[in-house]
Amino acid sequence: MSYSNEFKESIEKPEQFWFRQAEKIDWIKFPEKILTQDERGFYRWFEGGSLNTCYLALDQHVNNGRGNQPALIYDSPVTDQKQTFTYDQLLEQTALFAGALVDLGVGKGDRVIIYMPMVPYHLYAYGTRSSYRHVGLCESRCDSLSRVRRFCRQ
Repeated sequence: MSYSNEFKESIEKPEQFWFRQAEKIDWIKFPEKILTQDERGFYRWFEGGSLNTCYLALDQHVNNGRGNQPALIYDSPVTDQKQTFTYDQLLEQTALFAGALVDLGVGKGDRVIIYMPMVPYHLYAYGTRSSYRHVGLCESRCDSLSRVRRFCRQ
């Protein structure tokens, strides 16, 4: 389907168009309704659906064999620093950062404020924020929990 046909369908038949798009995403729970409108005229997309953005951003790529491909290219004109991170590297570091938070006593439902300048490492915290699941991942993905504990104390 061409771009103009896709665009036209998205405008004329949004529920049909976005249902097809939603089928391409790994959902925890697929939405019951794609598009609804309440009594005040406000729209709600993907009602009843649940997904994990961190899984979609990192794990899914690793699981589909793209772990060694670049996921992020950091290029800072301020520091003249360039660095490339693979999906595997980002997933590993996100898991380690989640372990560090657990070591500090952070649990599900806790709120944490982390100030980090615009450096690529802030993505580890962002990934952890999106998925508490990474706390469990620390135990299964890292060589051992003791490795995570050592990282936390460095």
